[in-house]
Amino acid sequence: MTALDRTPEAASPSDSPLELWGGIECTVNRVGDKYFDQIAQSGHDHRLTGDLERFAALGLRTLRYPLLWERVAPGAHRYPDWRRTDTAMLKLRDLEIDVIAGLVHHGSGPRYTSLIDPTFPERLRDYARMVAQRYPWLEMWTPVNEPLTTARFSGLYGLWYPHARNDYAFVRAFMNECVSIRLAMDAVRRVNPDARLVQTEDLGRTYSTPSLRYQAEFDNHRRWLTFDLLSGKIDRHHAMWDYLIANGASSTELSSFVNHPCAPDVLGINHYLTSERFLDERLELYPPHLRGGNGKHDYADVEAVRALEDGIAGHLGVMREAWARYHSPLAITEVHLGCTAEEQLRWLNEAWQAALQMRGEGASVVAVTVWALLGSFGWDSLLTEEGGRYEPGAFDISGGEPQLTMLGEMVRALTRTGHFEHPSLDSIPWWRKPSRICYASYRHGQRISEISGAMTDAA
Repeated sequence: MTALDRTPEAASPSDSPLELWGGIECTVNRVGDKYFDQIAQSGHDHRLTGDLERFAALGLRTLRYPLLWERVAPGAHRYPDWRRTDTAMLKLRDLEIDVIAGLVHHGSGPRYTSLIDPTFPERLRDYARMVAQRYPWLEMWTPVNEPLTTARFSGLYGLWYPHARNDYAFVRAFMNECVSIRLAMDAVRRVNPDARLVQTEDLGRTYSTPSLRYQAEFDNHRRWLTFDLLSGKIDRHHAMWDYLIANGASSTELSSFVNHPCAPDVLGINHYLTSERFLDERLELYPPHLRGGNGKHDYADVEAVRALEDGIAGHLGVMREAWARYHSPLAITEVHLGCTAEEQLRWLNEAWQAALQMRGEGASVVAVTVWALLGSFGWDSLLTEEGGRYEPGAFDISGGEPQLTMLGEMVRALTRTGHFEHPSLDSIPWWRKPSRICYASYRHGQRISEISGAMTDAA
């Protein structure tokens, strides 16, 4: 029995030990007419059964695994290619590994659709139904990974297809993704009524100087949109209602989630060192590539860890906010750091200890997920160009054949005993040292716990 086999009401930190889940970086995003495929880059298709056996040997019993729309049915639903997924699903069943099925991961679907296509939700629903009918034993699903983040990158920043740069496209992409999630789960539950939604999102967090507080407050309302909309919390009194309506969402569309929510069974929090941002109008203190603005003010947008003297909230702060806001089961669904082997250990340890502390405070935290088991490619360019830096994970595949890393050894220890000891963990991680500051140092004047409480109340 996994932690998800209990109802939320019955869930308690003392019911079962904290689980360690795994996942492979599986983004398939589109830039112009070209698709960037992390799975293909990793060589996982060619080592499929061997890789799954390696994951099982680490002691992992739950895996975020891709059954991606763009890979299975790139042309049309009439001609799906199930060969790779059949092999993977049958092998995972044989290994007794539970699957969290991912259908769209930072993608925009096959070439015949996009995030702003009015038919996108129905098309994804039909694909979800096909997957559920073929693998009716699958109980955990993530139809769309990080809807808000993907909509920002594709509809607001223009980095990924369809490369829009306006609020209207952002809102339409976001609404389409959330409608898709609800339709997909409805279709899946017609096949398997026990299906559960594990909804992921990078919650982010924004700090600022006093003059840019209005922008930080907007960002900190916006970061909750995915969980708020699916949970039926966006009504006429919500802080983002007017913005969504002004940019193309209809009141009928928004109210439909209030009346018929698709609340996640688990809120999956993805958190990176780049997730927390700091906005500063003192442009002369920052290099040109960090400067931007919102049409009203010009400002630098930088990693808070590099500028905020008071420090960052990290996993613990974000989980506290999410638990206070929703009081629903949580999981950290992506833990990855592109850094030295020692710092990777410290980052996973910080996430693990934060989850344990949350459970000690009475929160229902079911799992921590080691993301990018096979590493990741090209995130230094945000997956917008060929090549890019490779970052190892639990395995290093830079030499072709996967080699277990120190992080992999930590994973194996945590799955077996829940503990891991290593001299590296006795040292302070770089993101907690004063030397992390490389831009203008700014003191917010509040403890992170106070900022967390203020942001939760404001939202």
